[in-house]
Amino acid sequence: MGRRNNKKANPFAQKKRAKKQNGLGRPDRRSEPYVEIVRENELFCKYYKAQNICGSDEWESFLTTLRTDLPTTFRVTGSRDEATALLDIIKSKFFEEYVKGVAELRNIDGGHVEMPKCLPWYPNGFAWQLQLTRRDIRRSEPLFKLHNFLIAETNAGSISRQEAVSMIPPIVLQVQPSDKVLDMCAAPGSKTAQLIEALHSGKENETPTGFVVANDLDNNRCYMLVHQAKRLNSPCFVVTNHDSAFFPNLVETTADGKRKNLKFDKILCDVPCSGDGTLRKNPDIWMKWNTAQGNNLHGVQYRILRRGAELLAVGGRVVYSTCSLNPIENEAVLQRIIKDAEGALEIVDASELVPGLKYIPGLTDWKLASKEVDIFSKFEEVPEKFHTVIRPNMFPLPKEEIATIGLEKCIRVLPHLQNTGAFFVAVLKKNKLLPWEKEEVEPEPETVADGEEKKDDTPSTDEKSVPWGPQRKKRRIQGYKEDPYVFFKDNEDVWDSIKTFYELNDSFNVKCLLTRCLVGKKKNIYFCSDAIRDLVQNNENAVKIINTGVKTFVRCDNKHMKCPFRLAQEGLLTVNPFIGDVRRVNLQKEDLVKLLQCTDPTKPPAITELDEKTQARVVNLDPGSCVLRYADEKLTLSLVGWRGTSSLRAYTDVNDTIHMLRLLDADTSMFEKNKFKKDEVATPEETENATDEVVVEAVESEDR
Repeated sequence: MGRRNNKKANPFAQKKRAKKQNGLGRPDRRSEPYVEIVRENELFCKYYKAQNICGSDEWESFLTTLRTDLPTTFRVTGSRDEATALLDIIKSKFFEEYVKGVAELRNIDGGHVEMPKCLPWYPNGFAWQLQLTRRDIRRSEPLFKLHNFLIAETNAGSISRQEAVSMIPPIVLQVQPSDKVLDMCAAPGSKTAQLIEALHSGKENETPTGFVVANDLDNNRCYMLVHQAKRLNSPCFVVTNHDSAFFPNLVETTADGKRKNLKFDKILCDVPCSGDGTLRKNPDIWMKWNTAQGNNLHGVQYRILRRGAELLAVGGRVVYSTCSLNPIENEAVLQRIIKDAEGALEIVDASELVPGLKYIPGLTDWKLASKEVDIFSKFEEVPEKFHTVIRPNMFPLPKEEIATIGLEKCIRVLPHLQNTGAFFVAVLKKNKLLPWEKEEVEPEPETVADGEEKKDDTPSTDEKSVPWGPQRKKRRIQGYKEDPYVFFKDNEDVWDSIKTFYELNDSFNVKCLLTRCLVGKKKNIYFCSDAIRDLVQNNENAVKIINTGVKTFVRCDNKHMKCPFRLAQEGLLTVNPFIGDVRRVNLQKEDLVKLLQCTDPTKPPAITELDEKTQARVVNLDPGSCVLRYADEKLTLSLVGWRGTSSLRAYTDVNDTIHMLRLLDADTSMFEKNKFKKDEVATPEETENATDEVVVEAVESEDR
């Protein structure tokens, strides 16, 4: 992805390191005995019993499930061509390891072991649930192998480990390849990854016309987003850092060259919440839980949803979701926005999009409570000392009025219904402009005199008049100042050599290439879609952009290469359709396996060791970066290669290497570690960086 490492000193980190070195930091608790968390909270039970969160006959089942650990769930990355092939391998090979490991742990001899469960509501059968704990993995060799598999394939971007209920909001948002999508509170990014996958669900090798903007208020968490998205290598994605409740109006360029405010087709509002739906995953919440958390968050959640509704195009869809059981954070927020919208927004039933999901409808009656769980049914019962925390609009509307809101169309997932966490999801459609919205007005064009630097005179959204809450001071920009986004021009000095060497066809838009430096040699060159390029160029001064673009070309100083840039595996999927046949090599399966299994990057296979057909193709190929391709009736693989003066190598990192070897049904043991056996090699995490550095150095110094 298009972000350079910024090595400026961080004074706070320096102070922290100094304290640690001087023994002034936090005490080391690793030697302290582990104390089991007591999964009880009397006030929690009192509060949710008063809310009638489930039927009285289900209450004990609900509580019992909440006190157990959450199962392991994962999903296969559906936008990848090889997703079906990988799923077949998982079901045939790794589920056998699962059954063997569980039988071993449970001392089951010839008895029945429950197989992993496919989540029935997830599309294409790509999501699965395993009843595993960390303790199980430590004690069983088969389960340890399965664990290593999940880690390696997650790093390769082929699967994602994600809580089951967290997968629901992106499904019901129904993202299409042409949609402009905003994820308002995106970190850590598992749902964002689903949105990107859906965006790329169209025709193979075709860049979507839509895009995903992933935003988060926390600067540090934005880089978690970058890490998540990097695995998917999408040129149609950008990370921004802004307060989502005051997200600015962005500008886009229309087909006729005019500028207008950007409205999104799909928006995800997975808002900050008290998180008591995650008690199975985060049992420490049992000790910390109180009603004040939900009451205090209600206003923030409302403002985020309201801003999302303003940014949504008429006819568009917004999904509101929380991992909270609390109706004050869920139904009370929706009731308030629906009432304020005066018919512009409606809650729609999305249950047909998740067939097989067990849930209950949204509540139409609820209570408010103090921190000590004094229950109030109406605002008149609330003591004056609580009026700053409990507000009138948090209470349910009168019955005849709340019946028109449509809260019963919301989805409430409870843990005991399907062995999951708890979650709340609502889908809203925008039928017309909101009462306080104005008709579309074209933004004033920006004019800059020749040689004059463009100034940012536009006040941030935080400074503008907003129709709710207190006025905010200008937000302090947190984190490092990002390097600029410098897009290529038609006459870029390095472009001719790249275009000629790789025979890029004329449909490749050079203006979508970018670097992160204004002066000096271009090191990494990134690619983004036309829509992302327009978004970045129009809005760099409106919002802090953290990251965009997929690394496509990397400077490679090799005396034998006519072009000073090699291909990057991350961007191959995007640039591959534009590359001519001269830099392509079709491989036999045996050749590809041989290249991938080469564990010594300084000694790649000689060309004479390869199949005769491969030799005939490579012999006339100039040294340098190339595209290696393998195809059979089920699978097509493309990867970056390097044609040396006398050798051919695969130019992939260890995670991609393991992934491809698995798809080819080849041996991967040389890359894996088994703690149950002595003298094994390091894990992929331990070897990845070192291997990459050796490969790069070997290529750049080859045959000197």
